[in-house]
Amino acid sequence: MSTPRSVLVIGIILLLWNLMGVAAFAMQYGMDLGELAKTDPVGARIFAEMPGWLWIAYAVAVGAGTIGAVLLLMRKAAAASLFLVSLIAVLVQFGYTLGATDLIAQKGFVVAAGFPILVILIAVGQLLYARMLVARRVLR
Repeated sequence: MSTPRSVLVIGIILLLWNLMGVAAFAMQYGMDLGELAKTDPVGARIFAEMPGWLWIAYAVAVGAGTIGAVLLLMRKAAAASLFLVSLIAVLVQFGYTLGATDLIAQKGFVVAAGFPILVILIAVGQLLYARMLVARRVLR
């Protein structure tokens, strides 16, 4: 059975998306909080107070998503499992950031939660897409 071209296109888009997540993690982990505080004191404080386990959840989210996208391109069913791990880590990460900090109170719901909602929707979408491909036996 030949693989639909859309799998390649969507797989590349998901890989690029997840690689942007890896880049964001690297930049945020290594950022100068003093410099950030000059333009975004609330964001700098949130990052400074971020517990180590949350950085691990963030790394798992972007790492599992990236490996999942690579496996999707390789037509491997394990992509769905990695996308599930990524989704769980994303929910942990943003659940803490939005629920256990005052970020929404400080910045407002739309500003604080807009991008996290997009990330969650994409994480759900890539999981559902991979599961559909497994069910159709495109991924093995």
